[in-house]
Amino acid sequence: MTMAEKRPHPDGQGPNGDTKRTKPSEAIAAAKVKAAEIAARVAAKRAAAVTASTPAAAPIDAVKARMAQMKARMDAMNAKQEETKPAAPESNAPRFATTLGNRRPETAKVDAKPKTAAPQPKQPQDEELENPYYDAKAAALMKKRGPRVIEFQNGKYLDQAVKLRAQRRLEQIKKTLAIQARRAGLDENSERGYLVSSPPDIEWWDEGILAETNYDCIDDPTKLKIDSDDSIITLYVQHPPLLKAPQEQRLVQVKPMYLTTKEQAKLRRMRRAADLKEHQAKIRLGLEPPPPPKVKRGNMMRVMGEQAIADPTAVEMLVESQIQQRHDDHVTANEERKLTKEEEHAKLAANQDKDAQKGLYMCVFKVNTLAFGKHRFQIDNNAKQHALTGITLFNPDLNLVVIEGGAFAVNKYKKLMLHRINWQENAPPTESQAEKQASDPQWLRSLTEDGEIKDHSYNKCMLIFEGEIKDRSFRKWGSRVCETAGEARETLGRAKLDSLWALAKSIE
Repeated sequence: MTMAEKRPHPDGQGPNGDTKRTKPSEAIAAAKVKAAEIAARVAAKRAAAVTASTPAAAPIDAVKARMAQMKARMDAMNAKQEETKPAAPESNAPRFATTLGNRRPETAKVDAKPKTAAPQPKQPQDEELENPYYDAKAAALMKKRGPRVIEFQNGKYLDQAVKLRAQRRLEQIKKTLAIQARRAGLDENSERGYLVSSPPDIEWWDEGILAETNYDCIDDPTKLKIDSDDSIITLYVQHPPLLKAPQEQRLVQVKPMYLTTKEQAKLRRMRRAADLKEHQAKIRLGLEPPPPPKVKRGNMMRVMGEQAIADPTAVEMLVESQIQQRHDDHVTANEERKLTKEEEHAKLAANQDKDAQKGLYMCVFKVNTLAFGKHRFQIDNNAKQHALTGITLFNPDLNLVVIEGGAFAVNKYKKLMLHRINWQENAPPTESQAEKQASDPQWLRSLTEDGEIKDHSYNKCMLIFEGEIKDRSFRKWGSRVCETAGEARETLGRAKLDSLWALAKSIE
């Protein structure tokens, strides 16, 4: 089988060809010369197009063309110098024409549409790498443009906000100064505590009659709103609504007439006799069945008769069962009439409300010390049980107990505070009490720092105020620890009772 003849190499470069293979260095130099010539022709064409469109830019384009020609000559000279240099070893050089062709730079593309505007002068080395999609003006704008920032202009609402903030800061400063003044412990017994505020420039009932806010214009008839159309004084008589007196608004309960023991017994007999006659009448009419005979141990033989003689054991058991049944019925009736816990609480609350509707009273007690936990518990628990409102103020100098409620509850609480509690009593706390009192200050504990029991022989309770009030000053019962006298006065001042602290300090 004969082998097919091989296709001859192009351009006589086969094994028997006469043409000599071009060296790689010579090919690179020739490619650079050709690229320089192409770049020079492109630059000359562009310069001619710009010159035709914009005659004013001709000198600039001429300079660019000359620069391009000079660059082409320099590239040609460099190529010739590279030809004279010794060739590099062929071991590292590519052996195939395809590799050489891939290494050749691509020819520059010619812009078919010349720009109408005069281009900015560029450096010669930038012309080879010119991007047809690059816009210098847009790039300059992008560099100059920064991030957008919201800018507010001073207007009406901003001015109002600034004024409100300033006013709020001023009120906060005033409040802080007032609290510091209270905590400083100013003596209320001094003249400063009893200063009376100056009268207003004009009273509220005269504001509708005078044109100004003071009494300086009272002698000027033109500034008096008496006979004018907008005057509050008219020909009509205004009758204010009639209000009931405070004592008439109370719930007045008529007390029943008290009876002696004999009168109560006689009334009971008459009531039971009337009920018995009514029951007998219903039996005669057949409305109710007749009741069985009430057999007891004493009348057993007389009621049962011959049956008791014949079988006394059975009759005795029957009588005992009837007696037990009557007892059980009595106990059951009593349990049915007995109130449940919820009904007892509701009845107690209703009675306390009725007591408060008859009139409200206030009592203020002064106690030297309340370091014993048992005293604090008795004060708090009894106030809650009697539905009293008020507050207990704990202070290192003195302790104040303020209560409000009906006459019955207040009298019960007075007996507790003035007679039932032993104020000289003191004892060490239990484990649970010690845990609760861990956060209390030292003056509110029953033991000293050395662990000894404090001496309460000097402790006593005094009633410093008692009287009737119109409305309650406190919504519920509570207590508060006040380290200073200023805090105690501030707490009482919220209920408009700050004068009680000065009263308590003045009484020894």
